[in-house]
Amino acid sequence: MPSLIVRDQKNGRVKEIELAKRRFTIGKSDWNDLVLPREGVSREHCVVFAKEEAWFLRDLGSRHGTLVDGAPITGDVSLKDGQRFAVADFEFQFRLARQRTGGSIEGEGAGGAAPPTSARSVEREGARGSGAGAGAAAGAGSGDAMRDARKEVHRRLLEARELKRLDFESAAGAEARKLTERVAVQIIRDLEEEGKLESEKIDRRMLLKQVLDEALGLGPLEELLADDTISEIMVNRFDRVYVEKRGVGMTLAPVQFTSNEQVIHVIRRIVAPIGRRINEQTPLCDGRLADGSRINAVIPPLAVSGPSLTIRKFPKDRLWVDDLIKFGSMTPEMGKFLELAVRERLNIVISGGTGSGKTTLLNVVSSFCAHHERVVTVEDVSELKLPQDHVVTLEARPPNLEGEGAITIRDLVKNCLRMRPDRIVVGECRGGEALDMLQAMNTGHDGSLTTIHSNSPRDCVGRIETLVLMAGMDLPSRAIREQIASAVHLIVQQSRLSDGSRKVTYISEITGMESGVVTIQDIFLFQQTGFDEKGKVIGHHEATGNVPKFVHLLRRRGIEVDMQMFARKAPPPGDDGPRRRR
Repeated sequence: MPSLIVRDQKNGRVKEIELAKRRFTIGKSDWNDLVLPREGVSREHCVVFAKEEAWFLRDLGSRHGTLVDGAPITGDVSLKDGQRFAVADFEFQFRLARQRTGGSIEGEGAGGAAPPTSARSVEREGARGSGAGAGAAAGAGSGDAMRDARKEVHRRLLEARELKRLDFESAAGAEARKLTERVAVQIIRDLEEEGKLESEKIDRRMLLKQVLDEALGLGPLEELLADDTISEIMVNRFDRVYVEKRGVGMTLAPVQFTSNEQVIHVIRRIVAPIGRRINEQTPLCDGRLADGSRINAVIPPLAVSGPSLTIRKFPKDRLWVDDLIKFGSMTPEMGKFLELAVRERLNIVISGGTGSGKTTLLNVVSSFCAHHERVVTVEDVSELKLPQDHVVTLEARPPNLEGEGAITIRDLVKNCLRMRPDRIVVGECRGGEALDMLQAMNTGHDGSLTTIHSNSPRDCVGRIETLVLMAGMDLPSRAIREQIASAVHLIVQQSRLSDGSRKVTYISEITGMESGVVTIQDIFLFQQTGFDEKGKVIGHHEATGNVPKFVHLLRRRGIEVDMQMFARKAPPPGDDGPRRRR
């Protein structure tokens, strides 16, 4: 039987290892058949393998190379009896006939253990680190075999004594992951020896990654969250995960959880750090990830088909008004107008449907606030990321197990009035807090911002009126409308069009009341003219020619305003032109 004689050149110790299988990997990672945790050894350094009746040596893209006769090898090198090669401080000699010399090599194996005396097959010809494992995920590492293997490894992890002794609450993340990885590697090797793991069907590196993601992270969601082209993740049940991908739309993702129980476990892992809980008594939950991405979860008994999880990802890089202009969501003139309105402390309501981009637009518009102003944000789940330094972020709190201790958005809006804010930003008005917001706007807190769920500026006014009635105050409709007309200056309508694009479709000014009706005039709007051959919306933004009332006040105060931004351009042929007043 062929063997490798390994000499540690630092201390002269020698060890002979039988090549019991036809592939033998050498490197620093626990995955390798011979582990050399020494400086200069790469995670997967080189491999000795048999091909037909011959043996070969191949470098696996190591940093310092595998040396034969003092030079790094390229390609496959044929190994003859007595052939020598070097890896960092270790010298190897290949022998076709077994010749034991005894001894040991310092530091071999994990935790200083001796190296394995027989080869453990990796069964991944030409593997190149984690990239090879990822490439195999869609091949041998997918399907029922991989899911069953993950389930069994995870079950044994839960029973592992080493992990039961570890306090995961106080242990550092790197320490917990290192120990879990070492235990998982041993479990996978045990399964192979027991014949319960089919090496030809399963990529061991991918299996380890998925097990660690499941045990310490968010399982199959980890790779989806890392993909910047994915904007939304929707888990319908453990084996049905859909994603919305930029330029592609809604697709079924090639990932699965091992069970519905694992989905619930991941949901609880998400909501626990932010003080939320989800169980049979409270099977609904809103929350956020560490990066601010919004999540909603529903579990049985409400979710009949299995636990449901929806994640709306936030872009890693903050968006600015120039980005929205580049995306075609608005024009430079609209951006300049919104900056002027925020700077001059107008009260603005951003209106839009679900998923239309209201929060993103609110983030962009809020960036126009002066850095010396004290801004207090109020949200159900904290999502706003304002660039200013003088910002206080308040987040509502759900009731405890006894149904007590809840702090609502309305409570926070009332409280922030006592915090001497220059501006109040409410992430979303969806209840009685609309009344408190209107009162704040009418009592000296100019420049306040909020969002509302509605489909047009006119619908937005009616929606605010409805939300005020939810406050429990028996106010007449005329009084509510007078409050709206005096408190709100601008409504910015954000829409998601039929092709999935998001655009600012109206910027409208509330001009007052006539005959008991709140009057609105459009300043800018989006005119849709059709679709192209790919189904994309064709249209353009344009000014209506209406000049906002506050601009005249600014000019009387001597503040220069570029009036060209309001100039109405001739509509394209066949266009009826914009609506002027509603």
